[in-house]
Amino acid sequence: MVYEVSNRKNALDLTAIIILVVLCASWGLQQVAIKIAAKGVSPILQSGIRSIGATILVFLWTLLRRESIFDKDGTLWWGIAAGLLFAGEFFLIYLGLGYTNASRAVIFLYLSPFVVALGAQIFIPTERFRTIQVIGLLCAFTGILVAFSESLRFPSYRMLIGDVMLAIAAVFWGATTVLIKASPLLSIRPSKVLLYQLGISAVALPLGSLVMKEQGVVLITPLIVGSLVYQVFWIASVTYLAWFWLLRYYPASHLASFTFLTPLFGVLAGGMILHEPITHSLLLALVLVGGGIYMVNHPASR
Repeated sequence: MVYEVSNRKNALDLTAIIILVVLCASWGLQQVAIKIAAKGVSPILQSGIRSIGATILVFLWTLLRRESIFDKDGTLWWGIAAGLLFAGEFFLIYLGLGYTNASRAVIFLYLSPFVVALGAQIFIPTERFRTIQVIGLLCAFTGILVAFSESLRFPSYRMLIGDVMLAIAAVFWGATTVLIKASPLLSIRPSKVLLYQLGISAVALPLGSLVMKEQGVVLITPLIVGSLVYQVFWIASVTYLAWFWLLRYYPASHLASFTFLTPLFGVLAGGMILHEPITHSLLLALVLVGGGIYMVNHPASR
């Protein structure tokens, strides 16, 4: 069954902004959770476990709410495409992190909002970027460059391979957002959209782990289990459902601009929890990212 969305909005309101800040902070903390869990669970398998667990939880959620997710609504192939992009994105992220360092990965992964902006211009007629919004995206990305500028120096050939993987992952991430926004997936329940992606990645990522001959699970501690539970329950179930709900009602390019906050939250979380160094450039980065987000979401003059 297809559900019509009658109250779509042209700009972000306070509700959307609050939800986005919570999502970005959660995704930033996820970077710390992944690092903790990686001490005992191989990266790609870790992502697969997350998808398997979240698939079960979201499916139980739909049963509890008596949502019909097996109706023929013409979204099957669109959903499969979104699921393959989702699985490919995380496969490349976790594989690429084995070739390059995390701070370099952040820079290339957050090319995604530009993919969303370009895709929106081509495939979503209702979302047209103005000059100030383009400047805003560039300003926010400059903030990411400032925060992680040291990591761009003297890359090795191996790092360049990882950089390419992360850049392709960014394209997949942005393409997933545009695909959902420009296809019939926009008119079905967010839970079904998420199940398409989680279900396919729950199969593809463990198979990818086998193909890459990862070590699998080598250590289980309460902290590692807690990190996995955080990823399964909060990240892949709750926050992703909230993200797809936002996509139904708000412009994709405006939502994507907020994701620039995620790596900065990740740096803050790493400093507070893992005692990683926080540089003075982080404050400048926050100003640039905040200014860029403001320009992207600045209403057009009448």
